[in-house]
Amino acid sequence: MSTNQLEKFQDEVVIPKGVTVTSNKHMLTFVGPLGKTHKSFRNIPVNLEITEDKVLLKTIGERKRDYAILHTARSIIRNICEGLIEGYTIKMKVVYAHFPITVKVEGKKILIENFQGERASRITHIVGNTKVVPKGEDVILTGEVWTDITQTAANIELKTKVKNKDHRVFLDGVYTFEKKKGLEK
Repeated sequence: MSTNQLEKFQDEVVIPKGVTVTSNKHMLTFVGPLGKTHKSFRNIPVNLEITEDKVLLKTIGERKRDYAILHTARSIIRNICEGLIEGYTIKMKVVYAHFPITVKVEGKKILIENFQGERASRITHIVGNTKVVPKGEDVILTGEVWTDITQTAANIELKTKVKNKDHRVFLDGVYTFEKKKGLEK
């Protein structure tokens, strides 16, 4: 295999100023201005090396699949570093036709009440350090880790999915309408 092909199976991520990355076997710990988080790379077959301002990534194999995994690991590290500096925000809209839906937060649980007139609340969980703030017809999710925020938004959308009815008529639910970098105040 030529050197150009071998270079293809290694990559590096530049750590921005203000963020420190430390390693303990397969666990990377990130500390930045907005907080602290960690990510396990135990199930991702990539070798990690941390230098003073870079994270070096090398694949274990030399197949197309390994190349794809390398870039997935690179984007995970890049998104965490970016989130610890700027943060992320997702805005969701509460939509209903007849029964007014209310969204409440109690600890690490989100309660969706009065969905289609149901007496029992639908309960979903907050993933990671995501902050959920209901404001009237909007639900605002903010945080540092992109995967945690998007998973929380997906959990809310799945809990308000209409079943056994025509989806073109019954449009009730909580839907994402805006995703952006930066923390919403």
